[in-house]
Amino acid sequence: MAPLTPADAETFSRCMSVEGVAVFPADTVYGLACEPESKEGVRRLYALKRRDRDQPAAVMFFQPSLALAALPELGSRTREAMLALLPGPVTLLLPNPAGRYPLACGSRPDVLGLRVPALPPELAALEAVRWPVLQSSANPAGAPAPRRLADLDRGIGEAVDLVLDGGELPGVSSTIVDLTAYEEAGVWTIARAGAFSADAVAAVL
Repeated sequence: MAPLTPADAETFSRCMSVEGVAVFPADTVYGLACEPESKEGVRRLYALKRRDRDQPAAVMFFQPSLALAALPELGSRTREAMLALLPGPVTLLLPNPAGRYPLACGSRPDVLGLRVPALPPELAALEAVRWPVLQSSANPAGAPAPRRLADLDRGIGEAVDLVLDGGELPGVSSTIVDLTAYEEAGVWTIARAGAFSADAVAAVL
């Protein structure tokens, strides 16, 4: 499998800018992505997954510095934890006092899911993407997340506007780490086990 190219990253960015929906490779599994402020893009993404709109998605940045710049209201302790854990195969649940990216938050506008993938060299071209995307794994709700394009649900593959081939991925979804109480109490929990172990999170934090 050839590495992704700067042209692939530009095509991906352009797809997001016109309210498209894309399948793309990350550091864990294949994901679905759209512009996080696009009501139509988000509607299509959720419909493809057959997912309830009350369920949250995550906002993915491709560089930690861009994520920090987009969330200036976060406290210093939480920001330090973000820098320690990102990039990596984790989704961070963060307090969202400014109500940012509401279309990604489902029924909890006060909590934002955040991802910054640790891309291998073959996928590193995506680090040039400057804007965030709303993303979720590229599978129907309840089905396994795809690690190869051959595993992609046919209906999803035929309905999206762009598919980027990143070869075979690790295949284990991100670990969800809840940092909503971290600023005040230094408390974190694992909301979903995944590619990054609880022991590894503890060692970092």
